[in-house]
Amino acid sequence: MGASAVWLALLMAKRTRIRAPELVGGGGWLNTGGAQLSLAALRGRIVVLDFWTFCCVNCLHVLDELRELEEKHRDTVVVVGVHSPKFVHEAEHGAVVDAVERYGVHHPVLDDPELATWKQYAVRAWPTLVVVDPEGYVVAQHAGEGHVHAIERLVAELEAEHAAKGTLRRGDGPYRAPEPVATHLRFPGKALRLPSGNLLVSDTTRHRLVELAPDGETVVRRIGSGEKGFADGGIPGDSAPRFNEPQGLALLPSGLVAVADTVNHAIRSFDLATGSVTTLAGTGRQWWQGAPVSGRGREVDLSSPWDVAWFDGRLWIAMAGVHQLWTYDPATGTVEAAAGTTNEGLLDGPAAQAWFAQPSGLAATADRLWIADAETSALRWLEPGGAEGRPARVHTAVGTGLFDFGHRDGPAAEALLQHPLGVTALPDGSVAVSDTYNHALRRYDPATGAVTTLATDLREPSDAVVDGDEIVVVESARHRLTRLRLPEEAVRVTPVAHRTRRAATDVAPGRLSLDVVFHAPRGQKLDTRYGPATRLLVSATPPELLESGEGAGTDLARAVVLSADGPAEGVLHVSAMAASCDDDPSVEYPACHVHQQDWGVPVRVTESGARRLPLILAGLDEG
Repeated sequence: MGASAVWLALLMAKRTRIRAPELVGGGGWLNTGGAQLSLAALRGRIVVLDFWTFCCVNCLHVLDELRELEEKHRDTVVVVGVHSPKFVHEAEHGAVVDAVERYGVHHPVLDDPELATWKQYAVRAWPTLVVVDPEGYVVAQHAGEGHVHAIERLVAELEAEHAAKGTLRRGDGPYRAPEPVATHLRFPGKALRLPSGNLLVSDTTRHRLVELAPDGETVVRRIGSGEKGFADGGIPGDSAPRFNEPQGLALLPSGLVAVADTVNHAIRSFDLATGSVTTLAGTGRQWWQGAPVSGRGREVDLSSPWDVAWFDGRLWIAMAGVHQLWTYDPATGTVEAAAGTTNEGLLDGPAAQAWFAQPSGLAATADRLWIADAETSALRWLEPGGAEGRPARVHTAVGTGLFDFGHRDGPAAEALLQHPLGVTALPDGSVAVSDTYNHALRRYDPATGAVTTLATDLREPSDAVVDGDEIVVVESARHRLTRLRLPEEAVRVTPVAHRTRRAATDVAPGRLSLDVVFHAPRGQKLDTRYGPATRLLVSATPPELLESGEGAGTDLARAVVLSADGPAEGVLHVSAMAASCDDDPSVEYPACHVHQQDWGVPVRVTESGARRLPLILAGLDEG
């Protein structure tokens, strides 16, 4: 049994005191003013380790969840981000530096490009939170999002316990803010060419929109206060509106601009004539499983809308946070989920049954809605439904799934992308893909089925807009727009293919016990008032990996059967959800919480492999 497996086994045993492994990572530390941190030096503080990677929208949700905890307990709690990359680009130190600024990370971050600390803590999923007490022992581990309420309660208990023991040390934390940099734009996200010829850009990290002259440099006006928040306004005499990391932009038939206000989980509108901003959809709260998926726009929760596009008589929304496409109908003011099941992956077919993975870019043509599906490194498209009742369908043009990516041109079946965030319809019927982590602009031609490279050396391109015979690219990590002439021939690029670098777990053929470990946080119990409080969904890539055991159920333990004659390697996809409520009979309306996580576990089938696969959704805080 390997060291990480032993550590995981100890985690499973209640009341076992486990010394937290030291933090190691070849990339060094960020947000510390150059200091090298260690758990030993943080003894006396409560440490929350946040294992994250910047491509992961669920990790970004957790960053936002942690902000209030950090502020409320800043003299006792130190949050330490451990950046553990999925994509090759995320292992570049400069890219991690950019991401820390881009997403407003205000705590120390360990750059762990070789996944050394990830392996030490036997982490299996992004995001994972680990709580270390002031004496240096692990007291809780939680995979997924939605756990901060439990950690908040645990922190309060640890503060009281260790203050009484004399082992709690208060004071300023080790965070040191980097020097700000002056630029017109800061990590811009998306762009829109306006009827006037000007360019509207979402200045994402500065929480505003910026209108630029056609040269892409001269500022015409700024929309929004520049402070993060959720407030309408903008008409002379009103206060300035506020956004929170806005991204996608689309022109509506009414002449208004729809704005995907990502971290506010909302769709806003901007009136070009008056400068006013109003909210079309979203409550400011993040959507969770069980919440309504249709209704009046301002009464329904959304989840990290990343891009918007007008198509087939409605505004389509790339709902990255729940791996779906939603629509907004301006005529009725209503929203509804239109494609995707919330399961993360690549699965084509009828829109209601399709799987996406962080759809982040949209572009409409007459008969197709193109989709940049970031986490599957895929270019996909939606075919609208027919009047005779034929459902809309989802197709894949380029991409194979969650774990294969690279930079390779050629026939679409062989081509590779790396975490694309944008797609742009070109005049000839082809599309340009902002191939973000390859720093490239790619082209897919449906007529030939071929993928070519239009331009390279673009720093994290996230969107592009056509302007005559030129294309204007949003170079997000260079904080600028770059104008390129659409070339007649593609640039030749040496092909590169990659797979996610996480080591595979050896499992034996035949029966495998799959156990998702969940202990309701102290003071809570499973919420069974309306039926089962847990849900488990299991599938595999390729499907032939499993003989049986796939599908949905309500038990968090399941026996699956791995094929002895099937593929030697693959990925087990496990999605778990548990609902818990405060366990206090004196409270008439107890607070309830949803805990959820998707795992993609690379496995290798071998006779000497394990016959049990434990995955921790939430545990250890009872011990």
